Amino acid sequence: MAVDNEGMGMVAEDVSDTTRDRYLTFSIDDEYYGIGIANVKGIEPYTKITRIPHNPDYVEGIFNLRGDIIGVLNIRKRFFKPDKEPDDFTCIIVIEYDSYTLGLIVDSVNDVATIEERNISSPPSAKLNHYNQFIRNIGRIDKEVILLLDLEKLLLE
Repeated sequence: MAVDNEGMGMVAEDVSDTTRDRYLTFSIDDEYYGIGIANVKGIEPYTKITRIPHNPDYVEGIFNLRGDIIGVLNIRKRFFKPDKEPDDFTCIIVIEYDSYTLGLIVDSVNDVATIEERNISSPPSAKLNHYNQFIRNIGRIDKEVILLLDLEKLLLE
């Protein structure tokens, strides 16, 4: 909430103002990724996943999130990385994109970072690796590089 122009009351802030330039960052191995905070609905500890047959390898299955059944993708597998056993840092990022609510299994969640537009650039045009297709942009914070995900490609292709 913010004070209105005359200082007479409270008005709702534009949601885009509070989420613009903000990304939830997470790790897979020693690489850092970011998802626009507007798409993040929560972070859950890793829990038992119920497998569903005849799905791509990276579709782990489903889990019960407070009465809602949520599909779960394993980001390591989606990025063609070797699987690893969940540990105390493994968690599920619950996201909402378009009309989808999904969980993304990641190695660890780091923090919410502000990456100003001037510190965001397009990925190199050359295919440097086989999951470059899932990267929308590259963010920079000091000397750190954050690969910003393209949720549409990650979820729908």
